Amino acid sequence: MGFACGIVGLPNVGKSTIFNALTSAKAAAANYPFCTIEPNTGIVKVPDPRLEQIAALIPPEKIIPATMQFTDIAGLVKGASKGEGLGNQFLGHIREANATAHVVRCFTDSEIIHVTGSVDPLRDVEIIDTELMLADMEAVNKRYASIEKAGKAGGNKEAAALHAVLFKVKTALDLGRPVRALGLDEHELALIAEYHLITAKRVMYIANVNDEDGKNPEANPHVKALMAHAAKEGAPVVPICGKVEAEISELTAEEKLVFLKDYGLDEPGLNKVIRAGYALLGLETYFTAGPKEVRAWTIPKGSKAPQAAGVIHTDFEKGFIRAEVYACEALFKHKTEAAIRDAGALRQEGKEYEVRDGDVIHFKFNV
Repeated sequence: MGFACGIVGLPNVGKSTIFNALTSAKAAAANYPFCTIEPNTGIVKVPDPRLEQIAALIPPEKIIPATMQFTDIAGLVKGASKGEGLGNQFLGHIREANATAHVVRCFTDSEIIHVTGSVDPLRDVEIIDTELMLADMEAVNKRYASIEKAGKAGGNKEAAALHAVLFKVKTALDLGRPVRALGLDEHELALIAEYHLITAKRVMYIANVNDEDGKNPEANPHVKALMAHAAKEGAPVVPICGKVEAEISELTAEEKLVFLKDYGLDEPGLNKVIRAGYALLGLETYFTAGPKEVRAWTIPKGSKAPQAAGVIHTDFEKGFIRAEVYACEALFKHKTEAAIRDAGALRQEGKEYEVRDGDVIHFKFNV
């Protein structure tokens, strides 16, 4: 399972700059509205120091990290649903993402145009939320009448269940509440999955600050206001300086370490965004290791061993027999798999085993 994230925000808030910093994809970024017209998509490696540590002890032919996908679309403005700016036709490019990253401008710079004329994160969030809700309302309303008729006709339990969920969704959207605020359960979300509602997705906020605030962004009053808002809906806020991250993305690995140390940062902002995304969606990582490759795999927390095996190949899940499992920390301590076995730290697990973050697994299966 990968992690696909759609990037949204007003024009000129730093979306494309941050996208470039995250993906090194060199999307256009300039000081005028609607610089991004065509959607930009980038695949990035998930940084995980454990992967290199495992590879140092079990040398492979290749190392394959987990990946994330980011899609940057044109900025939305107030009235986009009615065709203002570039309209909202680009939202289709992020409807199938797992989550949305809302980039919010939290810096003041007279040389960079703000489409509304001033910096106000809460107003900007409200504008984007409203446009996303209007887009979702359009998607629901296209089929609502027919679903309502089928649901009320009786005799079709599935249609009745779908209508019940859509009624809640439509009511919330009409009241200006995003779908995620309804707290729909997995079954209800599955019923409306085909609608790909954007406001049903979990959201994280990326607070774009200036370089002066990079070391202590929480002192920025705009960031404080955004954090207070996000706390009400249980959403994470990741403050990063897009300008600094763009500089970091141009450096070699060695130069990055020097730059981060000089700037007083422990890690690039990309790492913080990924961790926030993983936590947001309840994801974790397990590893496979051998002479051909050492690889990281992303799965939902709570996945049973067969489902984790299915991420590698559906045949692994269908023919699952058992899993040989040890924690990567056991490898770091004992240095070899033989030593792990001798220490009694290698386990044989069956179909009901819940995979843990950091597990190293050898699957046994029969097709």
